[in-house]
Amino acid sequence: MADKRKYVDRREELIKAVAKRRRKIKTLAIDYKGGKCQICGYKKYQGALDLHHVNGDKEFGIADKGYTRSWEKVRTELDKCILVCANCHRELEAGITQLPKET
Repeated sequence: MADKRKYVDRREELIKAVAKRRRKIKTLAIDYKGGKCQICGYKKYQGALDLHHVNGDKEFGIADKGYTRSWEKVRTELDKCILVCANCHRELEAGITQLPKET
């Protein structure tokens, strides 16, 4: 029996699969970095947690351009980051809040 799917159907399946993979990587990343904001302790909603590159040595942004990468490459990049909530991240970028002593 021939496959009756059209290209547009396959495209939608791939978009959903990539989105699912990226959510999984974000969940793994949050768990790897301790599960909460390393400044204020926020942990209610995963979508409000960001990864902040500590010294600006960024090979890639974890969520850049819809790319998917291996967990090993992501983990290497995570080692350059701290997990912060969106509010603390914005304050860090603005110079209002300082990084914790232990990162």
